[in-house]
Amino acid sequence: MKTQVAIIGAGPSGLLLGQLLQRQGIDNVIVERRSGEYVLSRIRAGVLEQGMVDLLREAGVDQRMDKEGLPHDGFELVFDNRRVRVALDELTGGSTVMVYGQTEVTRDLMEARAAAGATTLYEAENVQPHDLESDSPYLTFEHNGETVRLDCDYIAGCDGYHGVSRRAIPEDRIKEFEKVYPFGWLGVLSDTPPVSDELIYARHERGFSLCSMRSATRSRYYLQVPLDEKVENWSDERFWEELKRRLPEEVAQRLVTGPSIEKSIAPLRSYVVEPMQYGRLFLVGDAAHIVPPTGAKGLNLAASDVNTLYRLMVKVYKEGRTDLIERYSQTCLKRIWKAERFSWWMTSMLHNFSDEEDFNSRMQLAELDYVTSSQAGLTTIAENYVGLPYESLE
Repeated sequence: MKTQVAIIGAGPSGLLLGQLLQRQGIDNVIVERRSGEYVLSRIRAGVLEQGMVDLLREAGVDQRMDKEGLPHDGFELVFDNRRVRVALDELTGGSTVMVYGQTEVTRDLMEARAAAGATTLYEAENVQPHDLESDSPYLTFEHNGETVRLDCDYIAGCDGYHGVSRRAIPEDRIKEFEKVYPFGWLGVLSDTPPVSDELIYARHERGFSLCSMRSATRSRYYLQVPLDEKVENWSDERFWEELKRRLPEEVAQRLVTGPSIEKSIAPLRSYVVEPMQYGRLFLVGDAAHIVPPTGAKGLNLAASDVNTLYRLMVKVYKEGRTDLIERYSQTCLKRIWKAERFSWWMTSMLHNFSDEEDFNSRMQLAELDYVTSSQAGLTTIAENYVGLPYESLE
């Protein structure tokens, strides 16, 4: 087989890149080790930045998002018996976010790819990139019992933190940066109406909580728990009782509870690898970076990588601008580190790091009081939350 761009991974970043390239006439093949059903079964984030919404529209997969997605022009911060609304649209000149589940984004992209007749090879085993520093890289993998070689011009590694792409780069050619937090998020998905029309981020002496949603009838809630906590220890009843304790009384009274349809614990960590490219291999999304979910940046950062690589490939194939290839990593990392900073800041400001009142907890309250009492502080939160502008290649 032969193509122009080989994409490893059929998650939302790989599918979005493939869709954008396809619309520009740039041939691409996606190779995914899991089945399509498995990819769609993954429960992930659902807050889309303005930039990602615009990119999905450019990819031609906005019809269902615009019909079923929930535009949000604000969210709420709760702390020290105070509730403060961050008016995103007013503070950013009209930018907002869209609540639309990652599963739905993935489904829309899958359907668009199938309609375009583009090739996606699911359940491809033992995927291996080769000759990455040459002008003729290629992939080998096993599919339907046969060994396949896929020749290409470039490879996009969209296969996540545990994928093969980053591991294909020699260890002495990259540097890793990591911060592991001493807690995780216990998340519950339930077919219950959200407690609020907007997201609520709550700092509480018992621990952080987040009230989110996937639709007008499906809610997503999170509780900060110790890193060694077990999901088996949390019955639905215990979860709802603890969530109510961490919310303002008037909010807790409105909370509609019900059976969980998914329950899991996600550890919180920050991770970045530099550089994000090696020869003709480009790392995209979680293959290169991970952020705590506090700032709602994970999927959105992957989209900004896709935006950069997509526009780079268009320049390469339409204008012969191969000189821009070396700018991919630097361009992506400028925005990534700003998003890492915002996620770290939100995480540090809203979570309990000690069971006792201490200097750090007083600093958290002072920080929250300051930024929510200042127009400049609120603007900083809003600008970062809706997403900073995408970096230009030139």
